[in-house]
Amino acid sequence: MSYRGRRVLVTGADGFIGSHLAEALVRENAEVTALALYNAFDRYGWLDEVDVEVRSSMRLVRGDIRDGVAMHRLAEGHDVVFHLAALIGIPYSYDSAQSYIDVNVSGTLNVLEAARAHSVGRVVHTSTSEVYGTAQVQAIPESHPLVAQSPYAASKIAADKLAESYALAFNLPVTILRPFNTYGPRQSERAVIPTVIRQALDPACDAISVGDTTPTRDFNYVADTVEAFLAIGTADKLEFGRAYNTGTGTAVSVAKMIELVRAATGANKPVNQDQTRFRPENSEVRALLADSRALRAATGWAPRTELKAGLATTVAWWRDRFAKGKVRADTHYMV
Repeated sequence: MSYRGRRVLVTGADGFIGSHLAEALVRENAEVTALALYNAFDRYGWLDEVDVEVRSSMRLVRGDIRDGVAMHRLAEGHDVVFHLAALIGIPYSYDSAQSYIDVNVSGTLNVLEAARAHSVGRVVHTSTSEVYGTAQVQAIPESHPLVAQSPYAASKIAADKLAESYALAFNLPVTILRPFNTYGPRQSERAVIPTVIRQALDPACDAISVGDTTPTRDFNYVADTVEAFLAIGTADKLEFGRAYNTGTGTAVSVAKMIELVRAATGANKPVNQDQTRFRPENSEVRALLADSRALRAATGWAPRTELKAGLATTVAWWRDRFAKGKVRADTHYMV
């Protein structure tokens, strides 16, 4: 099914994946409403970096999914809602668990209620592979037990179950996309790949500081994750209320990823393990590897980008940020 002329709302459109998805939807000729978190700086997050012609084709809205009244107003008249707005930083969830419940659980409830009230044709709720905890089997199917090894993971499990309940109790056409570790341009340094790339390229860094390098991850390039969103937003063979994994089916250790980044950047800096970057002992997720057969069967989706190619594109983006003075030296922040 085409997105041409379809009215699509993207929550969290100012974020990493959300901005790429909103951009892709415009190119698919959808009528896009892009929700960004309200701020006092007159900014729309990463949407400010999108091509001007594409950005001008979006309806840009500032708001907060914690505001149920605002969500009811915003959902009206839309055919599809892609719900990506969330707090996602795992370390911060240890210190501020209540905020994760407020945004990820209560905010999701507001989106679901709004979609239900206005008979939205489809809701795609964004989950995370973190809900599985450390893999008990490899590769991880959607039937794997849900294990909350962080308050963040607990909040996403609760949000997923809300989505499931609205499908079962109210026949809301909501489906759950569960991306495994996504990387690419525009990702913040809360994630391991961008923090490694930034340090590899930054002349102010004499070494690459990381936490535990032994966990393995199923790394997915952002364009492939966006294609999964586009596919699940229109597929007609889906089971509502259930989750669908999206991943490459290949696991790579953090240590191996760092070596690939060093090769892509030409950096020969030493790698230091910083104990302050380690998760609490029982909170580290040791291994994540996706079984995405259900998504492929329902939509035909398949990843296209190998890790080396995706890292090369991401490194090129970071080089451009440095060249334009959009990375502050001696900090972990972009401007």
